[in-house]
Amino acid sequence: MDRTASGWLNGLIGVIIFSGSLPATRVAVTQFDPVFLTVARAAIAGGLALLLLLLFGQKRPARHDILSLIVVAAGVVVGFPLLTALALQHVTSAHSVVFVGLLPLATAVFGVLRGGERPKPAFWLFAMMGSGLVCGFALVQGLNGAPVGDALMVAAIIVCGLGYAEGAKLSRTLGGWQVISWALVLSLPLMIVSAIFFMPASFSNIDAPALAGLAYVSLFSMLIGFVFWYRGLAHGGIASVGQLQLLQPFLGLTLAGTLLHETVTWTMFAVTAVVIACVAAARKFAR
Repeated sequence: MDRTASGWLNGLIGVIIFSGSLPATRVAVTQFDPVFLTVARAAIAGGLALLLLLLFGQKRPARHDILSLIVVAAGVVVGFPLLTALALQHVTSAHSVVFVGLLPLATAVFGVLRGGERPKPAFWLFAMMGSGLVCGFALVQGLNGAPVGDALMVAAIIVCGLGYAEGAKLSRTLGGWQVISWALVLSLPLMIVSAIFFMPASFSNIDAPALAGLAYVSLFSMLIGFVFWYRGLAHGGIASVGQLQLLQPFLGLTLAGTLLHETVTWTMFAVTAVVIACVAAARKFAR
């Protein structure tokens, strides 16, 4: 398998794993404080990442890579998980996953700024069309919804796009799983202290679904998914493979409807379908 095909395959696996993140977070925040959920998932994943780095004898990152790792940690270890957890106190996961339609554009923009990529002008046309549909949908829904939740989701998408692009750039030299692992390890001391501070007084009243949600976002969303995702972005191109994220709303809506029994309207699927079509067209001009 050539490098580009490997990039797309790894990226697709990462997107499938990430599709369960918002539904799992939605379940977890019904019984966990959003701040505790954020630091606990990072602490659990960070501990596992440290074991992996020690087990495989990985060398410490170079000094000039530390700033990039801090950016990755701020974006995907702390920023996106915290902002989405806060948002999901105000909106359903079905509503929130539509905002993932903005992630390819955010990732592509930061791919240009941080990764040195130069997509063709037509790429930006289709990317903006897809993002415009997502924003329009959010504005219409926001009239009867929760603007605070929408604003938090937009902020989450911005910091996540930065974290994705920065991590992908670093993965070219450091390796995909090493990037997320070192970002988690850098965050680990603060995450452990914060997790202890915000820990619930008792776990006896925490139901199994909330614990399962915490386990999913800790193991899959925070660590395993990034192993595939950063490798995919590094091999296939940030802007190009980043367009696979447009599959995430569709998968997330399906999970929200089937597992959480949330209301999934036809307009959500319609917007998602049209946005996917826009990004499929944009993919042709990503390089």
